[in-house]
Amino acid sequence: MHRLLIALLAALDAVLAAAGGIAVVLAPLALLWVFGIGDPDWGALWPASAAVWHLGHLVPVTITLPDAYLAATGIDPSFATFTLSLAPLAFAAFTGLFAARSGSRAAEAGSGLTGWLSGSLVFAALSAGIALTSQASLVTSETWLAILLPSLVFLVPSLIGAIAGAWRVGDDGPVDAVRGWIERMPSTWASVPGLALRGLAIATLGLVSVGAVVVLAGLIARASQVIGLYQASNADGVGATVIALGQLLYLPTLVLWAVSFAAGPGFALGTDTAVTPAATQVGALPGIPVLGAVPDSTSSWLLLLVLLPVAVGALTGWILRSRMPVTAGPEPLAPRLVLAVVVAVLTGGVGALAAVVSSGSIGPGRLADTGPQPGPLALTLGLEVLVGLAILLLSPRLGGDEGDERHEEPDERGFSYAAREHVPFDRDEHGTGPTPTGSPTGAGIPHDVWPSAYRDPDAVATDTGLGARGSALGAFSSPVPAVSAPPVSAPPVSESPAAGSSGELSDDEVRARIRAAWSEHGGEPDGTS
Repeated sequence: MHRLLIALLAALDAVLAAAGGIAVVLAPLALLWVFGIGDPDWGALWPASAAVWHLGHLVPVTITLPDAYLAATGIDPSFATFTLSLAPLAFAAFTGLFAARSGSRAAEAGSGLTGWLSGSLVFAALSAGIALTSQASLVTSETWLAILLPSLVFLVPSLIGAIAGAWRVGDDGPVDAVRGWIERMPSTWASVPGLALRGLAIATLGLVSVGAVVVLAGLIARASQVIGLYQASNADGVGATVIALGQLLYLPTLVLWAVSFAAGPGFALGTDTAVTPAATQVGALPGIPVLGAVPDSTSSWLLLLVLLPVAVGALTGWILRSRMPVTAGPEPLAPRLVLAVVVAVLTGGVGALAAVVSSGSIGPGRLADTGPQPGPLALTLGLEVLVGLAILLLSPRLGGDEGDERHEEPDERGFSYAAREHVPFDRDEHGTGPTPTGSPTGAGIPHDVWPSAYRDPDAVATDTGLGARGSALGAFSSPVPAVSAPPVSAPPVSESPAAGSSGELSDDEVRARIRAAWSEHGGEPDGTS
């Protein structure tokens, strides 16, 4: 595909990614402005929408409450300005997935670098436009962060997608060079880099699934508290819809909190608070309905949740072990040990990154510290996944050496034949002439008519042996009634000097005797009867 076309398609992907995120915020806020506010200020709609979009792409947003609002609500003026930095990760997830798919398509089309650069530059330009046009007195953010962080949210996944696409189809460049270097490694080590990345993907997906299950279980177990918070909000239909959409946007953030809860370190819901399987210590919480799923107290049974990350590690180890090459001798320990450690370390790094993006501030005062801590989460996830990996990767392979036999083809034959000596083809000996000759009735076909290439190699190569075989066959054959047909008369054959001198029959005589023998038994040499 032409590079210009790839660049244009990547730019279109960037435009769709940015426009899709903005539309998800702008549409419900526009409904809120129309139906929820008596005298709306339409000039504030775009800054509010852009602020939510920035917050979803990890940009901290500073909110300043007006004096009239402070006087009406009685809020302490010291809390008039605060920072929101807890990101609704649904925006970042949408942009990242869209960017990864765009980079992968560009690489598969033959120009991953062009597509990556085009999409990243266009998205950065759009981020700069949104940041420069959305500044307001009540909602502000650092301009350079509003440009840099959304651009990185698109750029990094797009690069990863481009590398993955180039790895699948090749790029005649650095990716193929790395692949060649890996393939030149010893056979026991060549599969380790690819398996490490595969193990990281499997472990990450498994841990996210664990977090989703924990969130769902918490919502079901404490459904009455969640419903009670909805009722206490006294929101009308539009307000309840906006609250529900906001909680859906924060659902990926809650899943990462649940991963930290299942792993053991838990998360915080304010300064000097902790929500862990071992103990729960929280104070007054905001009236957000989904926070009703946070348990007031814990049970010793919740400590069994730690086994879930271990199970994810064991599942990852089982999948990786099944894809490791089978060796003829004892399976080396070093590649398996390195693979287990690398996957565990990478999983711990992903856990630290998850803690960074899922923590921040949700309000003034003590609410400025929420979410998991990167260090404890990375350490516990790495160790738990390592234990599960070691169970399957470092233990002996089930079946022992039986796996080697499946690659061997059995060399068994039902019959064996002795090799015959190869006889070259003689055209003069096998040729036939046009003139048939006859033979006396009952004489059969003399043995000396057949060329030597057609004789049985197991029989004695003498006239006596051949005659004995002919007599034995005649004794076991039943008489065949003669067919009423005019006898074939054979014209006299003139002996050639070569035939007379050598004592052998000519080709014409061989053919004539064969025809005569077939005529005596009621058939013709052409197969008709």
